[in-house]
Amino acid sequence: MNLNRLMALRKERNWSLQYVSDQLGMAKSTYAGYESGYRRPSLEAITAMADLFHTSVDYILGRVDEPGAYADQSNRQDEKTTVDLNNLESCMLSVDGQALSEEEIRQFIAFIKAKRELEQPARSK
Repeated sequence: MNLNRLMALRKERNWSLQYVSDQLGMAKSTYAGYESGYRRPSLEAITAMADLFHTSVDYILGRVDEPGAYADQSNRQDEKTTVDLNNLESCMLSVDGQALSEEEIRQFIAFIKAKRELEQPARSK
């Protein structure tokens, strides 16, 4: 955990230790212990701090350098995630920041299938 980040986030907002600890529902000495490194916060406390400071848990933990960034698999070049476009209940696809409708996704799938069919004779030659 990057202890300097907690203090920097608090000082950027001109918040006192007492104010932050009150917002988090903990004793001032507990939060001060997190900033000083004397105490290690629970996952719940880290999550509450990220919410309070409007930043990511990853930023507080020192995993990323931008306050709004998250460390995820999309940042890793060596790991890929496979998404089946025929089963998108848990995903949202977007192009240029605009979500694709179900109809657009169906059209995209149909396009890919048609393209593959057209290319198939060329592949077998």
